[in-house]
Amino acid sequence: MEAIRNQRTIAGEVAVEGIGYWSGRRVHVEFRPAKTYAGIAFVRDDLQGCPRIAASIENRIETPLRTTLRCGDACVEMIEHIMAALAGMQIDNCEIHVDQPEMPGCDGSSFPFVDALCTAGVLPQDAPRPRKAIERVTRLGTDRSWIEARPCCSGKTILQCELDYGDDNPIGHQTLEIVLSPESFCENLATSRTFVLEHEATALQAKGLGLQTSFRDLLVFGPDGPIDNQLRFADECVRHKLLDMVGDLALAGCDLAGRFLAYRGGHRLNAELVRAVLAEDEGQLELKRCA
Repeated sequence: MEAIRNQRTIAGEVAVEGIGYWSGRRVHVEFRPAKTYAGIAFVRDDLQGCPRIAASIENRIETPLRTTLRCGDACVEMIEHIMAALAGMQIDNCEIHVDQPEMPGCDGSSFPFVDALCTAGVLPQDAPRPRKAIERVTRLGTDRSWIEARPCCSGKTILQCELDYGDDNPIGHQTLEIVLSPESFCENLATSRTFVLEHEATALQAKGLGLQTSFRDLLVFGPDGPIDNQLRFADECVRHKLLDMVGDLALAGCDLAGRFLAYRGGHRLNAELVRAVLAEDEGQLELKRCA
């Protein structure tokens, strides 16, 4: 691990409220400053003892279509848009106090959280931010869906994603690459929204999920495109996949320098890649102990 910048937190407290997509419950989220090396932690104020859940890959559990963290009996779910906002803005230390397990869906993007964090302000801290440079190629998945990390001689974080829904689908084929920075995240990714196909949305609602969520709260694609909504970007879907990648990679707890490529990827593969690249350091540490 090395460092090329200092850690950052927020300058004051700020809150966001909204409805959880899955539960339909209203949730209050409050962002608070945190000390150096505290990292990102969710605090369940609605549970006895206000348990803390560190935003770490070690606490991630598998759940469909979203990112969930669990520590003991406490969990928080659909955290990826909050994590993307914090990581995209390079906010490294922050306490997130919540009164429900599910985070608010808002408009399906990270923008409501980015907007709130900008209102709070960002505060530099007097400590280096750990950074891991990718040193070798790591590829996970299958020919139909994969993710890959590669070294990058520039020392930057470069993200590339490719979607392929086929020629007969309104989403179609989309590809985008960005060099990640607070500026590029806010301009190119923060406002991109969650998307699903119409048959997926109706199937979820038939199971009693998302009953408080309308087709205007996210992008629902019918045969001719978004239903009762308009795209913010022609390639909004692939931009949102990159947004999710930013949030999931943030569970590494350090900056990741390298080139990250995904083809028809998702939350599970993003998490597996984080575990794989962090395991490289663990392996090197074991070799040093045996030397």
